[in-house]
Amino acid sequence: MSDKGIVLLLEDNAQILDINRRMLEMEGITVLTAKNIAEARECLKIVIPDVAVLDIMLPDGSGIDFLSELRLVCDAPALFLTAKVEQDDVLKGFTAGGNDYMTKPYNIDEFCMRVTSFLRLAGSRLDRAAPPLTDASQLNETELAVALLAARGKKNKEIAEKVFLSESRVKTCLSTVYRKLGISGKENKRDLLAQILKTISTPDNNNV
Repeated sequence: MSDKGIVLLLEDNAQILDINRRMLEMEGITVLTAKNIAEARECLKIVIPDVAVLDIMLPDGSGIDFLSELRLVCDAPALFLTAKVEQDDVLKGFTAGGNDYMTKPYNIDEFCMRVTSFLRLAGSRLDRAAPPLTDASQLNETELAVALLAARGKKNKEIAEKVFLSESRVKTCLSTVYRKLGISGKENKRDLLAQILKTISTPDNNNV
């Protein structure tokens, strides 16, 4: 799992979604994909992105309205990527809290550069923020369940079956857990995770 950050792509065009995902993954970025707002909401239950790329015209609503929901849980930079090219649409995007606005058709290299630029800025903010957690008190329910299973030596496939997630979502969730707990490097991550989880006690731990 990469430490270069997590990007949420909300896009209903399957071809655009696939191209953007593959290009960002080639940069070593973890990518969450959603074809509609309902799927994007499910993504937010698993992990909070560092950057969000939002289409505006979606089958179940507007990317601008979804940004309002996103802002309730995080301040991740948001890039609108849309076919809406009128100046009024651009102004609406920025007024809603968007940080950037690109119109389709677009240059894929420029798109990747803008996203990676936002990831660098997000990383800088995290570096200046409060120190990482030293316990698991602020992990959400899904993160805690995944963390407990990983600390017990369960493989990602076993964890996925236990918590009813895909293996890719388990990997993304673990990446978020490690980052929240300040666990870095490639070696002994799960051993460090087990040490930290010893500091908490929850009634359902034995049932996970």
